[in-house]
Amino acid sequence: MRFRATAIPGVVEVLAERARDARGAFLRSWCAARFAEAGLHFTPTQASLSENPHRHTLRGMHWQDAPAAEQKLVRCVRGAVFDVALDLRAGGGLRHAAVVLSAEEGHALFIPRGCAHGFLTLTDDAVVEYLIDAPYTPALARGARWDDPAFAIPWPATPAVIGDRDRAWPPHG
Repeated sequence: MRFRATAIPGVVEVLAERARDARGAFLRSWCAARFAEAGLHFTPTQASLSENPHRHTLRGMHWQDAPAAEQKLVRCVRGAVFDVALDLRAGGGLRHAAVVLSAEEGHALFIPRGCAHGFLTLTDDAVVEYLIDAPYTPALARGARWDDPAFAIPWPATPAVIGDRDRAWPPHG
């Protein structure tokens, strides 16, 4: 795996390196030593899957407040998604970093504490895997509107499916 910085400090695209032979392919999806070498201190304690049957399903923008603030490593394991990290940290300027994650490429996005996360599916039957370093704490779960003009996120399509909770988040600030 290789690491590529984004426009947001600490948000890093993790580039997959597949080994292929007659049996198929092998991809290391996470390695503590490689993350530490890259300066990313991340010890996952949970893994979750988000199954999304319909193209243009939107999930986000989500984060957890302290003391349950979390870091995530997000990878699309079926289909493709437009994945977004949004810097909510003091001095972060509400900047975003967006990448297309696909099962075909196997890349992932590392999202540090203080950043919101969301995605829009680009295919039907998209499945996203999360490795997370803090337990989900409903009382500390937060969100903001995906289409807040303050974020200026260039979503590639208008969402066709949005959960009630994501539709109801207030604008940031």
